[in-house]
Amino acid sequence: MKPLSRNLLSRTLRTPEITARFSMSEWDMLVRQARAAGLLARLAHRFRRHGLAAAIPEAARWHFDAAETLADKQRTAVRWELQQLRAALADLDSPLIVLKGAAYVAGNLPAAAGRMFNDIDILVPRERLPQAESALMLAGWHAGGLSEYDKRYYRRWMHEIPPLQHVQRATVIDVHHAILPDTARYHPDPAKLRSRAVAVEGLPGIHVLAAEDRILHSATHLFHDGELPHGLRDLTDLDLLLRDAAVGPDFWPRLTARAGELQLGRSLFYALRYLRHFLDTPIPAGATAALDAAAPNHATLALMDSIFTRVLAPDHASCADAFTPTARLAAFVRAHWLRMPVHLLVPHLFHKAFVSPYQRAPKAA
Repeated sequence: MKPLSRNLLSRTLRTPEITARFSMSEWDMLVRQARAAGLLARLAHRFRRHGLAAAIPEAARWHFDAAETLADKQRTAVRWELQQLRAALADLDSPLIVLKGAAYVAGNLPAAAGRMFNDIDILVPRERLPQAESALMLAGWHAGGLSEYDKRYYRRWMHEIPPLQHVQRATVIDVHHAILPDTARYHPDPAKLRSRAVAVEGLPGIHVLAAEDRILHSATHLFHDGELPHGLRDLTDLDLLLRDAAVGPDFWPRLTARAGELQLGRSLFYALRYLRHFLDTPIPAGATAALDAAAPNHATLALMDSIFTRVLAPDHASCADAFTPTARLAAFVRAHWLRMPVHLLVPHLFHKAFVSPYQRAPKAA
């Protein structure tokens, strides 16, 4: 596979103007890669922002228009769904903190542009989990579709309860009490995250994490997740979050200091490294230097480069090489290694590899 084809989406995200020289085969490849990465709508927004939408060939334009229409509808639906969540959790006696993509929509951030959604993530104190789950169940959200093993795994080891799906609207809610599991190697204090959450103007009762914490959570989620079909999309989230927040005074020193406070320096180091690699995100040298203590050794870094330059690319055949399947497996194992000690990891992976494929979650009555 030609290197230019493998890097086509990243090149277009960096400099959308190059599409003026695209052949129809390149437009076809761009659409395929962007669809695989979950970036069709975001790319459409970028084309419009750069005054390039009218130059998209008709055969390709409808793909971008359809994706952008869907993203706009999802954005409206997310804002409405957040109001339903706030009403359902009105008696929680704790701020409703929204995470990740829904937070970008709630805060009307640039990262909301063209963002597609599978679920809505919220953060509540651990001691409020039973109350929150009961309130959500009364409002129509219920857990389902998981094996008994997976349900136990979520409740005993994970930083969230099993996903809840609404019985009528089919919307999915992930209720977190932390951003990493208790068994993980790093332990960012969720109380520190909640203490700096900010209220959202125009959405009473809805809060989002502070700007630095939003970025750190996004980086942590990306580099602790073993399955990354939309890794490049998540990198573009980070790129937009950083460009938006960096206009503030002393942003970079505050970000790197907060990363150290929350034990997330390594995740931020990787985020900045691969943002520069894929998207040419402007990052001052001082920010990189401030994370030197969190950087891995040279051998580990070379290994991580060989993994993440592959797994963060679109999950499409044109972006893969002979080592991509191995890199994806390595990312999966690494994520679980970071989340669980070996005495828990080995039996868990054994169960997922050899037991789960032969089990089915019980059907709903």
